[in-house]
Amino acid sequence: MFRTCPVTGFKVDSQAEGLIRANAVVAVVCLLIGGIFALLVALTRWPAIHLLGNEWYYRALTAHAINMLFFWIVFFEVAGLYFGSAVVLSAPLAWPRLAWLAFILMVGGAALTDLMIFTGQGTVLMTSYYPLKASPFFYLGIILFAVGALIACAVFFATLVVAKREKTYGEGSYPLFTFGLAAAAIIAVLTLAHGAIIYIPTFLWSLGLIPKLDAAMYRLIWWGFGHSSQQINVSAMVAVWYALASLTVGAKPVNEKICRTAFYFYPLFILIASAHHLQVDPGVSSAWKIWNTGYFMHLAVLASMIHAMAITAAVEKAQRAKGVGRGLFDWLARAPWGNPAFSGLFLSMVGFGFFGGITGVTYGTEQINIVAHNTYRIPGHFHGTVVAGTSLAFMAITYYVLPLIFRRQVAFPSLARIQPWLFGLGMYGVAGFLMLAGSYGIPRRHWDITFTGAPFAFEWDPAGITMLSLMGLSALLAILGGALFVLIAVVTVFFGKRVEKTEDVTFPVSAPAERTVYA
Repeated sequence: MFRTCPVTGFKVDSQAEGLIRANAVVAVVCLLIGGIFALLVALTRWPAIHLLGNEWYYRALTAHAINMLFFWIVFFEVAGLYFGSAVVLSAPLAWPRLAWLAFILMVGGAALTDLMIFTGQGTVLMTSYYPLKASPFFYLGIILFAVGALIACAVFFATLVVAKREKTYGEGSYPLFTFGLAAAAIIAVLTLAHGAIIYIPTFLWSLGLIPKLDAAMYRLIWWGFGHSSQQINVSAMVAVWYALASLTVGAKPVNEKICRTAFYFYPLFILIASAHHLQVDPGVSSAWKIWNTGYFMHLAVLASMIHAMAITAAVEKAQRAKGVGRGLFDWLARAPWGNPAFSGLFLSMVGFGFFGGITGVTYGTEQINIVAHNTYRIPGHFHGTVVAGTSLAFMAITYYVLPLIFRRQVAFPSLARIQPWLFGLGMYGVAGFLMLAGSYGIPRRHWDITFTGAPFAFEWDPAGITMLSLMGLSALLAILGGALFVLIAVVTVFFGKRVEKTEDVTFPVSAPAERTVYA
């Protein structure tokens, strides 16, 4: 069964719509859970407050990381895969029963993993490094979640085949948004394969069926899963950037072939960038480290630079075509900043590019990594990529998902306009001040950096402690922005007014130049 979207004119498969809704709702629930634990972690890292004891700190840190990096983002990405295939291509969703099975496995796996963490049976942090041992149900939950995500990717690829065969979107290549999601799905398959390779024997080890594992082998394979999970996000996030630029100002890439070529670089070169997590490991050679992080990794970085310039140029071209932009930057000054989708796009690009991207390239080199690896510089870096970049982009696109898929007007539009600024600027502070604290050598994995009760006294440079205090204040601002997003999304879904025609959409949709650009 199909309906026709009154805003875009797309044919929307009812099964796809239901799955998008279900995955998006669970994603927001996971974001809420991760946000609660983010508050607890931030208040503990703030030296003047130091809220939690060591047991609950590591429990909260594990729950925060897994719910944010794995559950919130992957659930949202699965919703995006169904949207980018069935909806954007006006195609019937392939294998809907398998898609619902994938959803059940993902929800069950996430719930089981969280239950183990909340009850203290999975306090091994996100990396769960061997020989730390969690309950077998902790590993089983992650395996179930990963299998569900793999099935969702298979449904996505099958839907692309159906759309191509039946020519539901016309002739030619897939739309750029769908193309970017396809790159993300390819990375997801490779990533989840690494997870299965390492988590299945770890699960058997936790049951006592395997006597031991090799710690170096575990770290090498696990980071093919752990780091690459973020690279799924990068490709999906960039695809969302193109969508937001098109939806907000009607932007079309100046050269779409270059953009598509850049997407090819991600599956080809991004996985080996996982090597920069092993720069201080003695198990692999320096030549291997330098080759992977000093040469091939930069081809993936080049892709991100191409996308950043292409999207900026597309926005400028679209603005000038409307007669906006008489000076050098007038097109940017007169952009639709009151639209949270556009401000979210801009803040996401800056957060990812400057706070996450530049620092990632820097900290990923062997020489600097030796100094930076176990300090707060690293959490500062990945809060710039995963949170200020990916999470903010996903929040921004939600302001169009709500009216187009849930068919509800966005609640509290005034709050929605400031939400990306609160969250984005707050995360800039979190990322920046964590990195500055790390520059003073403050360790990232110790729950009490003051070493209270230790036989030997040690004092950090007061400037480093000040940076952590400023990080805590920034975290409160970001968490307020995240809480507003959850509030707006929940109230909109359950109490928002129905969208019946284009004029009902809270934030205007700019007609894209061509269908091949629309997402």
